[in-house]
Amino acid sequence: MPESSKRIAGVCDLTGIGAVVLAAGASTRIGIPKQLLQFRGQTFLRRAASVALEAGCRPVVVVTGANAAACRESLRGLDVLEAENQQWEFGISSSVRVGIEAIVTPNPRIAAVVLTLCDQPFVTRDVIVGLVKAHYETGCSIVASRYGGSYGVPALFGKAHFTELSKLQGAAGAKQVIQKHLEKVQLLLFSEGEWTHPVISRDWNRRIIPTRPRVQT
Repeated sequence: MPESSKRIAGVCDLTGIGAVVLAAGASTRIGIPKQLLQFRGQTFLRRAASVALEAGCRPVVVVTGANAAACRESLRGLDVLEAENQQWEFGISSSVRVGIEAIVTPNPRIAAVVLTLCDQPFVTRDVIVGLVKAHYETGCSIVASRYGGSYGVPALFGKAHFTELSKLQGAAGAKQVIQKHLEKVQLLLFSEGEWTHPVISRDWNRRIIPTRPRVQT
C-alpha cells in the first residue's frame, strides 16, 4: 500500500495538512452571529472546528473577527489556534490572508491547507478526508468542492498556492485561486455545500434548523 494511502486509512495522521476555518463575518444578512447558531447540539463554529480536528488536520486555525469574544468562548476546550482578523470588514479575502499567515509562518513544513467555512454544517470528517485523499491520489495541488452548479470551499490548497492565497483581495475569497487554475483543479461533488445557513426567525428560541439542505428549483 502506498504511504499516502496508509495515512488516509489511519485518518488521524494527515501529516503536513493544516486547516483554516473562516469565521470572521458579522452575519449582517441574518442579524445575528451565524457562528453561534446551534446545529445538532453544537454551534456552527464549534462543529466546523471539531470536524477539521476529527479529520486529522493539524494545526487547525480559526479566523475570528466581528464576534471574536463569543467565538472564542464557543471554541473553549478545543485544540485549535485563533487568529483574529482586525480587518474583517474588508471581506473574506482578508480572513484567508490572516489564516494562511497564521498557519504557515510558524509551520513552514505545512504541505497543504484545507480552507473551510464555519457556516457549512454538512461538512463532515469524511468530506475533508476526501479532499486530502484526492490530493494524494491525483497529485492535484488544488482539490475543491462542486455544488449548485459552481465550486468552492471546502477546498484543499497545496503549498504552491500559499503565496496567492496570502495576497487575495476582494469578496470572492479563495474561489479566485480555484478559478484561475480550474483546468488543473480536482473537483469533488459535495451536494450539501450550497446550503450555508437556515431561514431564521428573530426569536432565538424559534430557529428552525433543517436536517437536509435546501434544493434550488
